[in-house]
Amino acid sequence: MNYIKFFNELSIKDVPLVGGKNASLGEMVRHLGKKINVPDGFAVTAEGYRYFLEKAGINDEIAKQLKGLNTKDMKQLAERGRNIRTTILEAAFPLDLKKEIVEAYKKLSKQYRSKSLDVAVRSSATAEDLPDASFAGQQESYLNISGEHEILKAVRKCMASLFTDRAISYRVDKGFEHKNVALSVGVQKMVRSDLASAGVMFTIDTESGFKDVILINGSWGLGELVVKGKVSPDEYYVYKPLLKKFKPIVGRTLGAKKIKMQYAAGSGGSTKTVSVNEKDRRRHILNEEEILQLSRWGMIIEEHYQRPMDIEWAKDGRDNKMYIVQARPETVESRKDLHTLKEYHIKRRGIILSQGQAVGSKIGAGKIRVIKDAANSHEFKAGEILVTEMTDPDWEPIMKIASGIVTNSGGRTCHAAIVSRELGIAAIVGTKTGTDTLKTGTLATVSCAEGEVGFVYKGKMSYTVINHDLRQLPKTRTNIMMNLASPEKAFNNSFIPNKGVGLAREEFIINTFIQIHPLALLNYDKLKDKKVKRKIDDLTLDYKDKTQFFVDKLAEGVGRIGAAFYPKDVIVRLSDFKTNEYANLIGGKEYEPKEDNPMLGWRGASRYYDEKYVKAFELECKAMKKVRNEMGLTNVKIMVPFCRTIKEGEQVLSVMAKHGLKRGKNGLEVYVMAEIPSNIILAEEFCKIFDGFSIGSNDLTQLVLGVDRDSALVAHIYDENNEAVRRMISDLIRIAHKHKRKVGICGQAPSDYPEFAAWLATQKIDSMSLTPDSVVEVIKQVAKAEKRI
Repeated sequence: MNYIKFFNELSIKDVPLVGGKNASLGEMVRHLGKKINVPDGFAVTAEGYRYFLEKAGINDEIAKQLKGLNTKDMKQLAERGRNIRTTILEAAFPLDLKKEIVEAYKKLSKQYRSKSLDVAVRSSATAEDLPDASFAGQQESYLNISGEHEILKAVRKCMASLFTDRAISYRVDKGFEHKNVALSVGVQKMVRSDLASAGVMFTIDTESGFKDVILINGSWGLGELVVKGKVSPDEYYVYKPLLKKFKPIVGRTLGAKKIKMQYAAGSGGSTKTVSVNEKDRRRHILNEEEILQLSRWGMIIEEHYQRPMDIEWAKDGRDNKMYIVQARPETVESRKDLHTLKEYHIKRRGIILSQGQAVGSKIGAGKIRVIKDAANSHEFKAGEILVTEMTDPDWEPIMKIASGIVTNSGGRTCHAAIVSRELGIAAIVGTKTGTDTLKTGTLATVSCAEGEVGFVYKGKMSYTVINHDLRQLPKTRTNIMMNLASPEKAFNNSFIPNKGVGLAREEFIINTFIQIHPLALLNYDKLKDKKVKRKIDDLTLDYKDKTQFFVDKLAEGVGRIGAAFYPKDVIVRLSDFKTNEYANLIGGKEYEPKEDNPMLGWRGASRYYDEKYVKAFELECKAMKKVRNEMGLTNVKIMVPFCRTIKEGEQVLSVMAKHGLKRGKNGLEVYVMAEIPSNIILAEEFCKIFDGFSIGSNDLTQLVLGVDRDSALVAHIYDENNEAVRRMISDLIRIAHKHKRKVGICGQAPSDYPEFAAWLATQKIDSMSLTPDSVVEVIKQVAKAEKRI
């Protein structure tokens, strides 16, 4: 055969012969076939494509159509592209090439014991899947193709798709000469994921560039809907460095998964999109072992290619096995400059018009343009915000001139997300109703600078962009750590210079990801309020054991923060809601008393051993045990808040030990918040039962000065810089160091007042934990103060 190569004859060196996609499949079949499952197939080579054009005598016509083409003229681009595709589709196909393709198809069918094997026919250009240019989705793919006639038809359509409008435009943008790019066609056995699930996997976090996680997205049915962003998929995060010995799944998010793509009757690329039943929408597409297996395969592929990878996977509903169907280099985050920290800060928040998943961390502003069909893309003007149901590669010519992109559907690995990262444009996906709520002509701002959720604000918001050269930052003796509440920001924040996390708050995780009072979960079967029960059912979905939902979600939230900073210390403060805050959780009113002053009431340590709450505290212990023992994140330490007396500390430690969290075992350190005068007055005694202190300057100031920090009437008295507060802190540092105990501060004071941070440095505090946006400036202040010492 002159123009056919089976995958086992190919390697990654054959990109000029069979394009990036086919070369990569050959590489995996040839070198990784014993470690991962890759469906077999063959490639019609780029030489076969060139032979077809030459034999058909259409090279001159193609060159004529491309001459003088302005890809920014949408009308001209559409017309010329259509002319070229029509020319290819109507040209005579060489008989010898036809014969080779048919023979190869028969051989592949026989290999899988089929008379007429169903295959995927995919384009594979000689300039694609490169480390600096993905060419993702530029050419066409055809699924569920069977029979000789349909195979030949699909191969010809793939060849014509080298000249889709988007592919022509992309090549011009990337500086590729059209005549130097040829097209190979891959023919690969179909995985029957229409009967199971499929999706994509990245061996790097696509938002932050954090390289130590696997990100898996997937949905029911064929994977095309996930890749094209037409469905909101399930999402999984797995921490790579501990994957060989542990089960470090640090994130599991259930997607809406309202539709799926499956086979239609017959062949010829016959697929259909159908609704997903309610039961399947409410359950995860992958179980724990499948998530871990895919992640291990992702690591094998990444290690082989020696770079972060973008991988497509599929599960076969007939044999229940997982398969890898494609792998290409990740082209955006892996090339990020890790020496520069770029921070976008919105100065004030405006009226929110829409919100969804933020892609990246940028901000963009312009007039909104709602376009529901790519056929109307000629209406779009440079600098506008594109709002649409979802994008596919046909939209790319206008995406590159947009100031922001907003879509109704899609997840963080959909087409809109991948391309917007590559283009450096702020994008928000999965708004659900963006095309209805946002109106063409409205001036708006797309903000992805506020964490996981992206917002579309009415009007042009004022914002700043700060560039930090991290190589220029001075070194400090004092360990500069961070305060974190949101697990979703952890990977991004890990790039800020730090020595770990001095305060990770459980309250944010419980409020945002759990939302339910733990006692309502424990007493689920006894609940009488039907509305409360319905809300719990909606959140816990595929959890029969409702308490396990609390354990898993808390463990995943803490685990994600622990993974982002591993092996550096991550100190997690146990829940410190006040009774009025606990009452606001779903089902909480039934279990919480009303207190006149919740700030000084039943909070912190006093709850953990109390018979009215101890069962709920046990769930927290199970979550922390899961993080440390099952996930392997032993860098996670525990901190006990609002511990008034030595006896309370001993009672809490006893409950923790009973549930697998014994201080000192498996390296577990337990800290106490120093936020009550008794913690400092009895510091020597507290040193005997805890490994260290973290100063909560907010509560400490309140209790030292006798000031209600929530009262505007005495706000002028509330001051962390007060000499009484400073003396308390100074005494604690001296006593703790005498007993070889660590002292840090996690209160707001050093973040807000650089002079306070400088003073702490003079007291030789061990660490300061700061809000992420204040870290860089405080490092500079502390370095100056330490020089003066």
